[in-house]
Amino acid sequence: MAAGTRVSKGLDGVVVGRTEISWVGGETGDLVYRGFDVRDIVPGVPYESVVHLLLHGEPPSADPSPEVVEALRSARAIPEALLRGADSLPPGLPPLEALRSLISLLGDGSYGYPPRLEEGYRLIARTPVLLARYVRRSGGEGWSPPPEGISLAESYLWMLRGHAPDPTQVAALEGYLDLLADHGMNASTFALRIAISTHSDLVSAATGALGTLKGPIHGGAPSRVSEMLDAIATPDRAEAWIRDRLARRDVLYGFGHRAYKTDDPRGVILHRIARDVADPARLELAEAVERAALAALRATHPDARLFTNVEYYSAVVLEAVGLPRELFTPTFAVARTAGWTAHAIEQASDNRLIRPDLEYAGPAKGRRWPRPLPAR
Repeated sequence: MAAGTRVSKGLDGVVVGRTEISWVGGETGDLVYRGFDVRDIVPGVPYESVVHLLLHGEPPSADPSPEVVEALRSARAIPEALLRGADSLPPGLPPLEALRSLISLLGDGSYGYPPRLEEGYRLIARTPVLLARYVRRSGGEGWSPPPEGISLAESYLWMLRGHAPDPTQVAALEGYLDLLADHGMNASTFALRIAISTHSDLVSAATGALGTLKGPIHGGAPSRVSEMLDAIATPDRAEAWIRDRLARRDVLYGFGHRAYKTDDPRGVILHRIARDVADPARLELAEAVERAALAALRATHPDARLFTNVEYYSAVVLEAVGLPRELFTPTFAVARTAGWTAHAIEQASDNRLIRPDLEYAGPAKGRRWPRPLPAR
């Protein structure tokens, strides 16, 4: 790289390709799937129909998508060899750690390059099955497959609990899955597209994508939001707690987003969903903390344009759905398998190896080049 070349730390403002899958309107507070506003999709559109839209480019002929329902039903059955491998994982692992191994186990040699639609259906269908099976077995509980004919959202909760979930919780989880199904060139999708650009396979790429979710600044923050709400405990403590936190320069999880310079539309919709499903006292606390946090952040950083992000009310909704905190990020991954599949196929359709550069700033720069080795 030539001296003086502009460096974009974090690749801010760098466009590496074109996509027809989703558009993130950071300045306007929009999220669009294949030209459709997510505010027109959630609530009401089944996750299977969102999968259809992302993978096929158009809405299905009916809801839920008959094609996707059948494809996921056919793909859900897991070979015995894979189940034995999954069941060999030691109990007690954090579910996110277990899921990374479980997804990698899907790589049985049948996934190749370029990624195929049926491979994506296997990833989408089997991820929640393997995760729920591990969680149940790790907790010493029996596991059985869900009844036929229910949605992916309902079957996920059914498998985790071993019985039919509450319909209100299913509807809330469905909205969450819809909203988290894709989000442009986020960190996990970028990792996945880099892997696919090397002619790797979908399972390898998804395993790499999942690794990015472990960090709390991409996908891992909802549990931190829950911990924050627990620590504050009551609405009257919110202002003082947040003031102290900011004085110590600690992070307030659930606020600010790399893309959005206004309200995150997913957070706005999840707030509405939370009003339908959350415990009223917990929602009152969350709303009080949100008000106090936004006021404090704007006073402290008046030019930063910080807003509530998707992870704040994700925490409230996932709590209300009845998921333990260690399942918040794995459930994000369950939702995002749809977007990962769409991006893998799109990357391969017009591929070029993604290979950015670094500006060298090490020893000898600007002096005699290269450095001579010392005499021995």
